Amino acid sequence: MGNTMSRLDSHTLFFGVFGDPIRQSKSPIMLNRAFEAVGMNAAYGAFHIKPGTLKDAIAGIRALQFRGVNVTVPHKVEVMDYLDHIDEAARTIGAVNTIVNDDGKLTGFNTDGIGYIRSLKEETGIELRGRKVLMIGAGGAARGVGYALAKEGTEHIYIANRTTEKAVELAASMSSFASVSGHSLDDIPALAAEAALIVNNTSVGMHPNVDDIPMDVSCIRPDTVASDLVYNPLVTRFLREARDQRGATVHSGLGMFIYQGAYAFEYWTGQPAPVTVMREAVLASFEAAAAKA
Repeated sequence: MGNTMSRLDSHTLFFGVFGDPIRQSKSPIMLNRAFEAVGMNAAYGAFHIKPGTLKDAIAGIRALQFRGVNVTVPHKVEVMDYLDHIDEAARTIGAVNTIVNDDGKLTGFNTDGIGYIRSLKEETGIELRGRKVLMIGAGGAARGVGYALAKEGTEHIYIANRTTEKAVELAASMSSFASVSGHSLDDIPALAAEAALIVNNTSVGMHPNVDDIPMDVSCIRPDTVASDLVYNPLVTRFLREARDQRGATVHSGLGMFIYQGAYAFEYWTGQPAPVTVMREAVLASFEAAAAKA
């Protein structure tokens, strides 16, 4: 990171991530390493944008001529009110996580779903066309992932959530682009029997609550892919048990995180993202944290 800071000058292009909280974000480590790898004079910071200040922060991007920012929880929906243009997929999903600034014109994109699919297919080889998917959780990430899955030709998406009404509402709002239904957590055993892919869209099992699990894995079939959007820890209890107890193929959230960043990098720079060094930078930061602990 030191060499990024030492070469800041009057030509440096600025980028960042807006969120609340934001201290835990690995995006600065990953994207500064990406800019360095391609020899770009750029710097990426993490900005703690508190509730009620997002509109001012977006005005700041225009005034300070930041080239681009990522937007994370809880700002992905509200930010759409302050942009000039919203990409069709982001509009359908109803959330933006990447902004490109072209001379003061701000365009919003959503790279979560495409990042998820790219890593899922690369790491598991799953064929999604005509298959059924079970998504656990009806929060912010679910729409982007659901949209991308529907684009891949999935036959049906089941959404199971602790509050059944939220699952039913989300299913209704996604019905324009997917065959989808909402369910309670009690339905999971029956739905898991139908699913080629089970995705944990919740934060259950995320550090520090690493012993929590979003479902009982005993109903997972061995030919299922179990996928988790959580990437800290790299292998959650859900994935570990699905793999070790049920023989399922597993897919961690790290790939989605890396590829959503890679697509953002590509929107900002117009050149291919150095994915391998981005992955190495994130893994190295996990190893450094583990060594300290």
